[in-house]
Amino acid sequence: MNTISIKRLPHAGDLPIPVRMTPGSSGCDVCAAVGDDITIAPNERALVPTGFCFDIPPGLEIQVRPRSGLALKHGVTVLNSPGTVDADYRGEVKVILINLGNEPFVIRRGDRVAQLVPARVANDVSLAENTDGGISETSRGGGGFGHTGN
Repeated sequence: MNTISIKRLPHAGDLPIPVRMTPGSSGCDVCAAVGDDITIAPNERALVPTGFCFDIPPGLEIQVRPRSGLALKHGVTVLNSPGTVDADYRGEVKVILINLGNEPFVIRRGDRVAQLVPARVANDVSLAENTDGGISETSRGGGGFGHTGN
């Protein structure tokens, strides 16, 4: 089992570390480490500090994902979903939230704003240009968005 060490920053002194809310949860809820409330107007975005840094082992990443309750009830989601915290990043994790709802949304200190999902990364893969100009054929071919008719 891998362990991801967490560094608590001074402005997160009273906040819980990210934690799975149930034993079967994939993600760990992370809270807003804001001093003052942040109001996100409809169709606006905000960068929300979490107050934590992570020591992620090579071969892992942390994905920053929306909380389904915020998305359903308020239309608030993670803008660059899923966000990626790379194994070599050591700064504070911040969450980009966007309000796609119709009403202003207020973020208060300690509000759970996103979930962090540790994930394995295929670091043993490289990208290489095929200078012969071709790639292998498949039955799907170049079929993209909606290619199955759904």
